[in-house]
Amino acid sequence: MMNRIDRLFKETKGEILSVYITAGYPELGDTVPLLEALQNHGAHMVEIGIPFSDPLADGAVIQDSSQVALRNGMKLDLLFKQLEGIRPAIHMPLVLMGYLNPVLQMGMDTFLGRCRHTGIDGVIIPDLPPAEYDARYREMFSAYGVHNSLLITPHTDENRIRRIAELSGGFLYLVADSSTTGARNSIGDHQVEYFRRIHDMGLPVPGLIGFGISNRETFLTACKFARGAIIGSAFIRAIGESGTLSLQQKVEMFIKEIRGA
Repeated sequence: MMNRIDRLFKETKGEILSVYITAGYPELGDTVPLLEALQNHGAHMVEIGIPFSDPLADGAVIQDSSQVALRNGMKLDLLFKQLEGIRPAIHMPLVLMGYLNPVLQMGMDTFLGRCRHTGIDGVIIPDLPPAEYDARYREMFSAYGVHNSLLITPHTDENRIRRIAELSGGFLYLVADSSTTGARNSIGDHQVEYFRRIHDMGLPVPGLIGFGISNRETFLTACKFARGAIIGSAFIRAIGESGTLSLQQKVEMFIKEIRGA
């Protein structure tokens, strides 16, 4: 069976919207309801963040959501238990994003086995070096049918970009800015130049742009140069706001704003 990420990129030509959520946030039991709401309202793919106590690549909003999720009691083992049986009701691709430490504590083989069992299509592990992935884990990922999407930044040189693209499964994660994650209201000229440079390289794997995509304007700008974009901090902030709206209503309003519906 074709990996759902591959099918998404085959069947959807542009403006792919991937949304990042933190598992166990705002409440411990919100992970699956959020997946259902995001699918119902038009997200194409969801990245489920594994909360970690020292998330070096994340900005304040996602760091805070991770701390709340950890206090709520979210752990990697519990996340897999929550995801048990979600297929085929959730038919969009699901990606786990997290740091290497919790994965290695579980054991890479066990982790990938549980990914396959629960229907996880890919993972993003920012602190797993490409060379180590290639030498130690690439064959294991392939055996389990789980993609590993690697990251590049504006400072990654061309030879390394091509090598990372060769190693990436599913999609290449284009980090929009060389900083931590976080919502920004606009995209600068230097970022556009970087996006255009990557676009013109004709890499063998499709790209998604993340870090700083926060509204319809930045989403559409990113989509001019990549197959789509990933929104994290802005969504986490939206669902964490207090008020009278339900979680489902917050999701609906946010996705409508991004997609211009």
